[in-house]
Amino acid sequence: MVLGLSLATFTQLHTIISLIAIATGLIALIAFARGSWLGGIMQVFVWTTVATTATGFLFPFNGFTPAIGTGIVSSVVLVVLLFALYQSKAQGGARTVFAVTATISLYLNLFVLVVQSFLKIPALHALAPLGKEPPFMAAQGVVLLAAIALGYFSVKARRRGPVLAV
Repeated sequence: MVLGLSLATFTQLHTIISLIAIATGLIALIAFARGSWLGGIMQVFVWTTVATTATGFLFPFNGFTPAIGTGIVSSVVLVVLLFALYQSKAQGGARTVFAVTATISLYLNLFVLVVQSFLKIPALHALAPLGKEPPFMAAQGVVLLAAIALGYFSVKARRRGPVLAV
C-alpha cells in the first residue's frame, strides 16, 4: 500500500499524472518554442511533473536503481525550474534557465515513457527485451534529438517571446 492505495492503483495514478505531464509539456513547450506562452497549460505541466517525480519516490524502495537516479536528477532540475519561474519571474537570464530546465524535465518524462513502453508493451518488449537493442536505442535517440531541437528553439524564442504571466 502506498498512500492508502494498493500498489496497482498507486501505479495507475502515477502513470496518469505522468501522461498528463507529458501531454501538457509537449503542448506548452512547442508553443513556447514558437514564441507563445500558454500559462495555464504550462502550470499543469510544471506541477504534474513535480507530482510525477515526487510520487516516483513513494514506490517500494529496493535499492538504488536507474529510476531513482532519474528521479534525483529530475528533482534537481525541477528546483531550478521552479526558482526560475516563480522567484525570478522567468525574466532576463532566468527565462533561458526556465526554457532549458523545462525542456530537460519534459525530456526526462519522455525518456521514462520510452523505457516503460519497451518494458510493458509486449510488441515493443519483443523488439528490445534487454533495453539495449537498436530499436530501443533508436527510440531514445529520436526523443533526445527532439528534446535538443525543442530546447534550442525554446531558448531562441525566449528572446522574442511575450512577457510571462506566472
